Amino acid sequence: MASPTPLLKDELDIVIPTIRNLDFLEMWRPFFQPYHLIIVQDGDPSKTIKVPDGFDYELYNRNDINRILGPKANCISFKDSACRCFGYMVSKKKYIYTIDDDCFVATDPTGKQINALEQHIKNLLCPSTPFFFNTLYEPYREGADFVRGYPFSLREGVPTAVSHGLWLNIPDYDAPTQLVKPLERNTRYVDAILTIPKGTLFPMCGMNLAFDRELIGPAMYFGLMGDGQPIGRYDDMWAGWCIKVICDHLGLGVKTGLPYIYHSKASNPFVNLRKEYKGIFWQEDIIPFFQNIVLSKEATTVQKCYIELAKEVKAKLSKIDPYFDKLADAMVTWIESWDELNPAKPAAANGKA
Repeated sequence: MASPTPLLKDELDIVIPTIRNLDFLEMWRPFFQPYHLIIVQDGDPSKTIKVPDGFDYELYNRNDINRILGPKANCISFKDSACRCFGYMVSKKKYIYTIDDDCFVATDPTGKQINALEQHIKNLLCPSTPFFFNTLYEPYREGADFVRGYPFSLREGVPTAVSHGLWLNIPDYDAPTQLVKPLERNTRYVDAILTIPKGTLFPMCGMNLAFDRELIGPAMYFGLMGDGQPIGRYDDMWAGWCIKVICDHLGLGVKTGLPYIYHSKASNPFVNLRKEYKGIFWQEDIIPFFQNIVLSKEATTVQKCYIELAKEVKAKLSKIDPYFDKLADAMVTWIESWDELNPAKPAAANGKA
């Protein structure tokens, strides 16, 4: 009997940033092999990255980024996993799943291997409920529904733009927490998915993340981090704050919870502290900035929203540090590059494409 076609087989790319051979893919083979991989090699472009046989992939290194983007390549971070967002830009698929190369297949409490990609796809294909919180969390799951008092006018939900997955074993902690709790491991599997309410920000982690590229892709810019920048390890969080403000403005949903992956390797807390040091102070101003931002009625597309955000960053955050001037310029460059590589589709004539 033929095995069923994997969900969204021809509509999803898996983006992986890496500096090493991708042996971790062997464990993911049953789940990832049917899909196309976009590998973004960070660091030394002369180093050869080995990919296990049997995977359909394209690999980009820094030389490729410079060749494809030309002078605009300076918006893509170097020596930082933020380089992954180049993969989002060059993809031609509707959906993206991104994962780090130190993440393995987790098991649920029954011992069954978790197909993280399949769960992310189910999350993305299912509506979100950002405007009214359902106390049973995800109302569309089997065995759940909307509770008494939930407005019927809101039960259709809105399109889901982002599915944010979690991690067993090594938690996604900042450096101070890593230093205080070096042996702490997350063993708690919570069988829940919920929509993050409108007006609520969250710390987005990029190591187990999926999104609808057509709905929110241009806002998934992981900022300027790493080599030559005064900050690192805030790339995914910066993108998370931006996408949440834009999703709230455009009426899109963000889910968090299942699926879990197994995060195998804790990064060095002392190295992390050096990267995060300024961000730990800056975030106390950055968060209120995002909490208070109001996008205009004219911001009707992700690109227009993002350009407005960039202008606000330049106007209001550059007083913290000149870095934010540079970041705001890079945000504009990112959108210009995105639009060059992803030209708008011509409008349908007479209602037909």
